[in-house]
Amino acid sequence: MVPLPKRKLSKGRRNRRRAHDAIGAPALVECSNCHQRILPHRVCPHCGFYKGRQVLEIKVESTKK
Repeated sequence: MVPLPKRKLSKGRRNRRRAHDAIGAPALVECSNCHQRILPHRVCPHCGFYKGRQVLEIKVESTKK
């Protein structure tokens, strides 16, 4: 047999327990090369730099009309 709660938890007690479960906004840092806002410890998707050196070659798409 699995233990079961003897009484129903009130909505207030349930909600107080869940008070810390909200998803917060991600912390963003500034790229040292292009100064765009990026996630920390990741290669910049705009310029391809990480820790002051280029690690990805970013292709620039030209617009043709």
